[in-house]
Amino acid sequence: MCAFGPDRRPKADRSRRPGRTAGPPAPAHSPSSRTVYGVRATHLTGCVAVSPINSLAITEHRPDGSRADAPLVVLVHGSLDRSASFTRVLRRLDDLHTVAYDRRGYHHSRGALPLNATLDGHVDDLFEVIDGRPAVVVGHSFGGDVALGAALRDDGPSTILSVAAYEPPMPWLAGYRRSAPTAAPPPTVATGGPDDDAGAERFFRRMVGDSAWERLPEHTKAARRADGPALEAELNAIRVPDAPFDVSALTVPATFARGEHSASRHRYAVAWLLEHAPGAELVEIPGASHGAHLTHPGGFADLVRTAVARAGRPIRTTP
Repeated sequence: MCAFGPDRRPKADRSRRPGRTAGPPAPAHSPSSRTVYGVRATHLTGCVAVSPINSLAITEHRPDGSRADAPLVVLVHGSLDRSASFTRVLRRLDDLHTVAYDRRGYHHSRGALPLNATLDGHVDDLFEVIDGRPAVVVGHSFGGDVALGAALRDDGPSTILSVAAYEPPMPWLAGYRRSAPTAAPPPTVATGGPDDDAGAERFFRRMVGDSAWERLPEHTKAARRADGPALEAELNAIRVPDAPFDVSALTVPATFARGEHSASRHRYAVAWLLEHAPGAELVEIPGASHGAHLTHPGGFADLVRTAVARAGRPIRTTP
């Protein structure tokens, strides 16, 4: 059966973050494609449920006949993205117990307020999703920062067995950008004003391209603009002069990934992580750039499987 039930209620000490609620958990049956609470789960067998945890929209898939001791695999999306972007990756991981969720302020979790002003806030949300279960966490872009932050928490290794990050942004590194990053003031609770809207559009155009933005239907453009407050808040959260975590202190297996054709700053970040994280391994996806989970879902699924295979293994370091 799916994990949602009375034991998956929000923790009492998280009640400072009120938000919208959803209906009761989805029934446990095994359709190949269905829609629950407006979120479509496609080509997944076994139990698929969508449930709110502290107003975060979470999709959990447990395959039929899965081992009780198999780790939970959590996919964490990046900036101006949503869990649905992992759909084609998840189709290739149908035999694994997986969770994907819309991070605070995005898409179906847009009503989860206040927004996180720090990376730690996103790490708190991730731990709520994991809920103490043994897990492998794989993050794309900003989601990689969240995954690393969680693995480096004092209690992280007790539940996180392996971590993987695909091209996590690291603007605090002098080499990541041509100029050193400057600290930004913490954002206030966003109002969804025109500045937020414009920031989301600029970010999309810069990361994906002007032509891709122009091809979007108007309702999709509106949805991306509505994610602007969450985008601005998390970009401010990592525009800091000092690193928010120390990867040299990792005690769980770490896998870092990049695309063959990714931008130099992303390749620089991954190279830096490989040099500084003990026992780190590299996965490079041929032909891919930053959006590998969308353009090369098979390669991204292989990254996930690499992280799962390393779960619980001792870290091998070079003398």
